[in-house]
Amino acid sequence: MQFLELVLKNFGPYAGTQTINLRPEKDGNPCPIVLFGGMNGGGKTTLMDAIRLALYGGRAQCSTRGNLSYSDFLNQSVNRHTPPLDDTRVELIFEQIQDDKLTKFKIVRYWKKADTKDNLSILMYSEFVTDWWADKALSNTWDEYIETMLPVGISNLFLFDGEQVKELAELETPPEFVVGAIKSLLGLELAERLAVDLEILASRKRKEMSGKKDLAALEQIEEKLNKITDKKTDAEQDAANLKNKLEQAQKNQQQASDKFIYEGGKIAADRSQLDRQLNDYRAAAEKSREAMIELASNTLPLALISPLLSQAKTQAETEASQQRAKIAQNIIKEKSDRLLNYIAEISLQPEQLDKIQDFIRQENRQLEQQIGSDNPPWLAADNDNIQQIENILNYQIPFQQSTAAETIEKIQNIESEIDFTDRQLATAASPEAYKELEIEVKNTQQAVANAAADLESVNRYIEELDRELTQAKKELENYSSEYITIRNSQHIIASIAKAQATLKQFKEKLTLKKLNKLEVEITECFRYLLHKTDLVHRVAIDTQTFSLSIYDTEGKQVPKHRLSAGEKQLLAIAFLWGLARVSGRQLPVAIDTPLGRLDSSHRNNLVERYFPSASHQVILLSTDTEIGKTEYDKLQELEAIAHSYILQYDSAKRQTTVETGYFWP
Repeated sequence: MQFLELVLKNFGPYAGTQTINLRPEKDGNPCPIVLFGGMNGGGKTTLMDAIRLALYGGRAQCSTRGNLSYSDFLNQSVNRHTPPLDDTRVELIFEQIQDDKLTKFKIVRYWKKADTKDNLSILMYSEFVTDWWADKALSNTWDEYIETMLPVGISNLFLFDGEQVKELAELETPPEFVVGAIKSLLGLELAERLAVDLEILASRKRKEMSGKKDLAALEQIEEKLNKITDKKTDAEQDAANLKNKLEQAQKNQQQASDKFIYEGGKIAADRSQLDRQLNDYRAAAEKSREAMIELASNTLPLALISPLLSQAKTQAETEASQQRAKIAQNIIKEKSDRLLNYIAEISLQPEQLDKIQDFIRQENRQLEQQIGSDNPPWLAADNDNIQQIENILNYQIPFQQSTAAETIEKIQNIESEIDFTDRQLATAASPEAYKELEIEVKNTQQAVANAAADLESVNRYIEELDRELTQAKKELENYSSEYITIRNSQHIIASIAKAQATLKQFKEKLTLKKLNKLEVEITECFRYLLHKTDLVHRVAIDTQTFSLSIYDTEGKQVPKHRLSAGEKQLLAIAFLWGLARVSGRQLPVAIDTPLGRLDSSHRNNLVERYFPSASHQVILLSTDTEIGKTEYDKLQELEAIAHSYILQYDSAKRQTTVETGYFWP
């Protein structure tokens, strides 16, 4: 199957008639991807709904239908600016190869506002005719006919959205519609249908061969069986409702808890602890301030006159040096005088005596210069005083300055903690508000507990009904065996029983064979998308629940929680891709929101590996943040894009126009 053209007229946000070419080819060469770009709310999902609506009509699983009746959904889909006499229509042209012959189909669905149903017309075009012709017989049996090409049960495996993939990725077991689609794709539903038909045949034979008395007993057992089955159906519906109720209660509990924390409930509950912390901080601050006072009572204030102390030290050292020089001068003078007297006694020549006297006077002048002025010392400090000043300057003041800086920093940190704690206490809820928040949290917790208890009670009731159902079936089988023995008609029932046993074995072997093939395909697809061959060696499928299990190269199971959110989504896509490949059906693939919540590496894997290979025709509906410029350029480089369209949404008119192009040229 291959979609060729989609025509929308006054459908949803698409006013007027807009024709979209979906043919997956460019310049005569095959190109699989038809790309639609549009912002959220711009009409991307409406395009997917249009395709589903054209194919399936009232059976279409459209996103915006919800619980609406089909007529209400049709009226809701009419564009708000549609003229009163104008109609709304959806046309889809596709081609299909059947018996080596190419046939084109045109599906036309149209209606007017307030219509209770749509009008369907199926037109065909083949190599034997020159124009479209209406096939009324096919129009009357279209629902049955489309099931042979693209059954509605498997349509979600080919026409899906990113949110559906995300939901499938998060579930431990596939949802019921996926399980049904898997059985349909793999042909497993035929065996189940045959088993049901055999049971119906056996039931009819029992009634045919029963006498009045026996028939009444048989009908009584069957009535009991039907009642139990009805009860189980109702109980399962109740369980589904209670499960929804439980999920809503859990959501309400989370919201109440978040509100409790956000509005200060938790802080209010911890108020006493915060008060203790605040008192501790204040005590620590007071202790640090006392330490500062003690420092201030010591030599720390002398740091303010450090330059003056340095000058005093210098003056004291100078005075001490001068005193030592004076003492030396007196001693030298006495020795010089004795030397001169001695020289005079030894009767040297006058010239020699003069030279000696000049030398001594010169030496005395140099010593006087070292002594300096004759001013008396005013500081009069001794060596102990000088050493004490040096100790204060070099050791005590630096040490106490460092200690004071650390103490000041400690006080500042403590005061910051005090301010922060004060703000926490200020944001705490009032006692009345806190009480209301606490009551709301307790009520939601009780609601969750009640819902869980109700669900558990219903599940136990369902288990009890299952036991009663098994017992009733056993009674029916025992009665049938006894009755057939009496009437010598055991041959038919026995044959049916043998056929059922054989069919059961056939179904098990067929399921195993089909699932083994599916496992190989999913493993190959997942490894190809993941591009991490060391993580996954094999993907296994449970034959009962169809849940997936992953095994590494050592044969050890990889817990699903170890996979990242992106890897889980790639696994879900590989699951859908593998199903499509195993089915052998050549069907188009349409993906709405294809790259939601994927990181860049996983996006690149999908862009390069999945989109160009997912099918012969891939329709992508994306925002600018999913298939952005990098991804768009990569698809262009791969020559994978046949057509690209931009959905221009006019928010004032609330209308969308389909134009050729994309967010970037």
